[in-house]
Formats: sequence, C-alpha cells, structure tokens
Amino acid sequence: MAAFNNIFEKARGFIYRNARPLDLAMWNYHFENGSREDVLTALAAYQNTDGGFGYALEADCFNPNSAPIQTWTACEILREINFTDSSHPIIKGILRYLDSGADFSEKHNKWLNTVKTNDDYPHAVWWSYSDKDEAYRDYNPTAHLAGFIIRYADKESRLYKKAEEIAKQAYEWFRASVPFGDDHNTFCFVRLYEYLSETGTELVDMKEFADKLKEEINADICRETEKWRTEYVCMPSKFIDSKDSIFYEGNEELVQKELEITAESQLEDGSYIVPWLWYNEYKEYELAANWWKSRILINKLLFLKAFA
Repeated sequence: MAAFNNIFEKARGFIYRNARPLDLAMWNYHFENGSREDVLTALAAYQNTDGGFGYALEADCFNPNSAPIQTWTACEILREINFTDSSHPIIKGILRYLDSGADFSEKHNKWLNTVKTNDDYPHAVWWSYSDKDEAYRDYNPTAHLAGFIIRYADKESRLYKKAEEIAKQAYEWFRASVPFGDDHNTFCFVRLYEYLSETGTELVDMKEFADKLKEEINADICRETEKWRTEYVCMPSKFIDSKDSIFYEGNEELVQKELEITAESQLEDGSYIVPWLWYNEYKEYELAANWWKSRILINKLLFLKAFA
C-alpha cells in the first residue's frame, strides 16, 4: 500500500499540472470523490451539434468535426463512469449522430474508421483518411457502436434494428476470423459482448462468443514482458480490469507481472511513457502525448488499485 500511495501522489501531481479538464474530472471521479456531473460537463464540450464528437477527444487526431472513432471514445468515457441514462442529451446526441447516416459506408455496412476531414488537421498517420476496401477490413469501431445502440436505443427504432443486423454480421466475421491478432478490433468485440450481456439480447451464441473472445485475447496479449516497459504492445490490462474478469483465469501470472512493471516504471515527473509516435511532421504530437499521459496514468492507477 505504501508503494501505491507513492505512485498515486506522484501521479496526482502530474495530473493537476498537465491534464485537460476532462481528464482531471475523470481523475477526480475515480480517486477523489469527484462527480459524474463534472465529467459529463467536460465531455459535452467535445460534442458537436450533430451529436457526434470531435476536437481531439481521441487525442491523436485534432479534427474538430464529428467522427465515429471520436464518438466511440465518448462512449468509452460514459461506460467508465457507469453513466446509463439514455434520456441524457449526450447519449441522445450520440444516437442521433449514429442514426444520421453520416460517416457510414452502406457498401460495407460499417461506420468509417477514418473520415476525410481528418486530413485537414494534425493527426497520427493511422488516422489519415482511406476509402479503400482494406480500410473496412475489421469492425473497429463498428462492433462497439452497434453494441452501444443495442444498449441505449429504442427497440422499435430503425436504428436499433440496424444495430442488430450489424451486430450479427460482425459476430459472424469474428467467429470465423479468430485468431486475427488485433487488440483494438478485439476490444470493440469485448464491448459488444458486454452490451449484449447487460441487455440480455440473444442475437448470437453468447457462450461461444465468450470462448472465442478468450481465445483471441490470449493471442493478442504480448508474452515478451520486457517489451511492456517501452513498446506499444498489448498488455493484460487492455482486457483484464479485475479478478472478476472472465479473461483473468489463466492470465494470473501475466497480470502480476504487469503490476510489477507498472510499479517500477513510473517516470520522475509522475507520468508514464507514451509508447507511440505519429510518424509524420506534425509538431502537435508533443501536445497530444502530454494529454495522453494523463489518460495512461488513470488507466494504470485503476489497474493497480483493482489488484491491490
């Protein structure tokens, strides 16, 4: 506990010196009895009038316009603070955006992973726009967004029925493709599984879904643990947030190893490294990386706390 307290105090100092208002509100919510309302107020600043999100909510793209990935990030924040009021303007706005047909490929029956206007603003190379078929090869963020709709939309709505169709299509791709080795894509399917579990929606074989997720996650987690200190690889904490996780069994030793590395690798200023670059000339990367450090800190402190 003394070690955690030391990590916490250094992390707290970094957060208060560097975090965006949203991440500060998230920190306060998780660790200092802060309110959901403060998180929602900060989050709403990133929502556009069409209901989608932009403005570098996902900090690797400075595009102010709405995009499915930025909106996915908002959905993640709502889930993280356990906010489930479907009548709230933020959730109603997200559903309106997803129902609008904007940033959706009818040909592929998926939301776009990247949007054209990304190229007008500083962004990481992976958020550059592409309309080639390979840009639609997976279900990031479509599987997650379909699950969000099933969780919050009116069951009689056109949007809900569309989400059911997409979810079934996504699952058929998933079960046929495991193991495909893409933790970002897998994470979206984890969320789809959780949304279906929470609503009791039996669109697919849920036992098979869980078994396939375990198989894929075991393939996704990097087993070369020394890489966890400095490289952008998949670690257990991507999927395992407590001992109650259905993915914890069989990964106990890896979780323990990550806890040890997390305790050892905090930087002097209280942060952790950002293990990726933008691979282009945009100087805004430095600002984005500093924003990411607050998000990374919150994730790592939550992981340490969950297994303390």
